[in-house]
Amino acid sequence: MTEDQPSAIGRRRAAAQGEARTAYKERRDEIIAAAAGLFKTHGFRGTSIGQIAEAMNTDRATLYYYVGSKEELFDEVVSDAVRANVARAQAIRDGAGEAPDKLARLVTELMDSYAASYPFLYVFIQENLSHVGEKRSEWSHEMRELNRAYQECVVDIITAGIAEGTVRPVAEPWVLAYGLIGMVGWTNRWFNPTKSDVDAATIGRAYADVVLDGLRAR
Repeated sequence: MTEDQPSAIGRRRAAAQGEARTAYKERRDEIIAAAAGLFKTHGFRGTSIGQIAEAMNTDRATLYYYVGSKEELFDEVVSDAVRANVARAQAIRDGAGEAPDKLARLVTELMDSYAASYPFLYVFIQENLSHVGEKRSEWSHEMRELNRAYQECVVDIITAGIAEGTVRPVAEPWVLAYGLIGMVGWTNRWFNPTKSDVDAATIGRAYADVVLDGLRAR
């Protein structure tokens, strides 16, 4: 591949994405799915663009027509999922209802998002953002800010619940918030929506019941 080829391929890729071709999008989705499996098995840093090309039975040059790099592919999918989760959390926090019910909704929707974007959010949880290179520092900063925004939503709901008397003050709000988020996040160690005997909705409801039973003031 010459030095001119990547930029030429990049221009063709941008044009194809802009035209929203159905066949192009379908092929790109297949590449994302193949990369997802490799990321889950080998980790993000342990997966190369060459491995993704091999999994797709194609060469690197052809793959570059659909995606500029593994970082671009990973960051795009993760960013969309994380932004959506924060938006949902903010809507739940600002909406009507008592705090325990809001927390239950947060748990079930977070679990649903892990299944819908599998395994990208799980791989994201496992990655150390401090190791992200300079080229991805802006993305890393945005992800940290979004993580904080999500955590703040959970803390806000718990704080409001304690104030209104619907949540038992068994610990500091941030301790409860981190525990709740961690409970769902720990499913990255064992949950696979394509293989698990229990689906995400069932897990989410079970965890939500734990939250309701444990935190709701009596």
